[in-house]
Amino acid sequence: MGVFPVTLIILIVNSFSPMSKENFTAFFIGAILLILGLALYNIGSGSSIEFMGGLIGTEVSKSKKLPLILAVCGTIGFIVTIAEPDLAVLAEQVNGIDSVVLIGSVALGVGVFMIVAVLRFVFKVELKWVLLVFYGLIFVLMFLIPGEFVPLAFDSSGVTTGPVTVPFIIALGTSLSATLGGKDSQDSSFGMVGICSIGPILAVTVLSLFCNLNVVPDSGSEGFSSVAGVFTEYGKEFPFFLKEILISVSPIVVFFLIYNFAAFKLSLARLARTLIGVVYVYFGLVLFLLGANMGFVPAGRHIGDVLAATPALLIVIGAVLGAVIVLAEPAVHVLTRQVEEVTGGVIKRKMMLPVMCISMAISVGLAMLRIVFDIDIKWVLLVGFGVALGLTFVVPKIFTGIAFDSGGVASGAMTAAFLLPLANGATYALYGDSSDIALYVMTDAFGVVAMVAMTPLVAIQVLGLKYKLHTVRLARAREEFTALLAHEGEVVELEGFASWETVITEVPALNEKVKSKQKRRRRNNRGGK
Repeated sequence: MGVFPVTLIILIVNSFSPMSKENFTAFFIGAILLILGLALYNIGSGSSIEFMGGLIGTEVSKSKKLPLILAVCGTIGFIVTIAEPDLAVLAEQVNGIDSVVLIGSVALGVGVFMIVAVLRFVFKVELKWVLLVFYGLIFVLMFLIPGEFVPLAFDSSGVTTGPVTVPFIIALGTSLSATLGGKDSQDSSFGMVGICSIGPILAVTVLSLFCNLNVVPDSGSEGFSSVAGVFTEYGKEFPFFLKEILISVSPIVVFFLIYNFAAFKLSLARLARTLIGVVYVYFGLVLFLLGANMGFVPAGRHIGDVLAATPALLIVIGAVLGAVIVLAEPAVHVLTRQVEEVTGGVIKRKMMLPVMCISMAISVGLAMLRIVFDIDIKWVLLVGFGVALGLTFVVPKIFTGIAFDSGGVASGAMTAAFLLPLANGATYALYGDSSDIALYVMTDAFGVVAMVAMTPLVAIQVLGLKYKLHTVRLARAREEFTALLAHEGEVVELEGFASWETVITEVPALNEKVKSKQKRRRRNNRGGK
């Protein structure tokens, strides 16, 4: 269902300014592959990637040996990042930094901050203090490095959290928190992805001290010679994605198998179910990424080029596309499902998805606005992350963790395969005649991933603030009602998380009971006089 709204909007825009029949054919095939790939991924991820991450987290934390826990988690962070296909795609577009150096540095950053995330559990440090310290450092460094490195640094952070790494890391973090988090384990269950996202930003910032950056402009050429050539190109690229996803999934599977034979010793039936799930995930990602890169990249370029002729329309349609494209991100569905499971249904998927859609609409709208008016991304990020960090002091802890994890999962495969080309096409349409077009691509087209990763941090925490206000109202209403009843034990005090429905609906109900009781007392008092 997540692919259908995106496809419909593209078809509507295409009806006014048709793309070539070759690109339209590629897009149509891509949409079908996305639907099939997303279905296979959702079938297999829970029983494979998530299961493996949770099991490794539980087992390694049982050892209570901190050096072992840190070594395992740091290694996992490095190997799952170095094989992330979205990071490889980004690295290929950067000239001036060797792709191996860029990928290795980003992976090392993730590995180091996986260790930081584990140390947070061990020493019971609140997530907000970790975020405040490191993002404070990032904000300072952001104004000291060349401007073109800022979008790349934040985009590198976004693309590392892909459909393979996110479910594994979240499941790992949830298990570690349950064992090491103590009484606050539920509140600290989320946030590992958010902490890991800091590593790539600092890694690219350090690289900026030693490298000169130049992004190779992509003019967005057609790429297909004929309709028959579309099928030929799909056939040529299919083995490439088979290889890329195999490289991406294999390190996790190999690591899990080694750990299984050394510690878990799962039954053959359970192990077989896990590996079958991996097969579903593998082919799901192959089809999804093949369709996204072959079909949606040219469509994104075309729509960006068309809409740039009317900047207001570019901003509005960009926002609408952002709102619906998040539904097609595989990792988003994994996160919302895990949030619902960990919180026991308190924070439901049907509640999180609309918030994610709204935040994505704002982020893509802002990204297009930034392209139109050539706004320096540093100021947008400073305001957005500043608000997000400020909210960490007033919302329930669990919402902060979910929010910073949500930022990572929103900027996934569809962002890289569709929104980046959309921004690229709009940038070329607006500034293609300039001699500084390469600079415009670096500073304006790049950064859309960063915007997508930023707004959920605020939106999810605003949801948490709303929840907190309702819980306060509920507690006050219960206290008042208890006082009116004049004897104890009639009303149970609110403890921990109530269900969201209870928090929203019980306040008005109790208030009505209070009013009714007060009216009855007033009538009795008048009658007594």
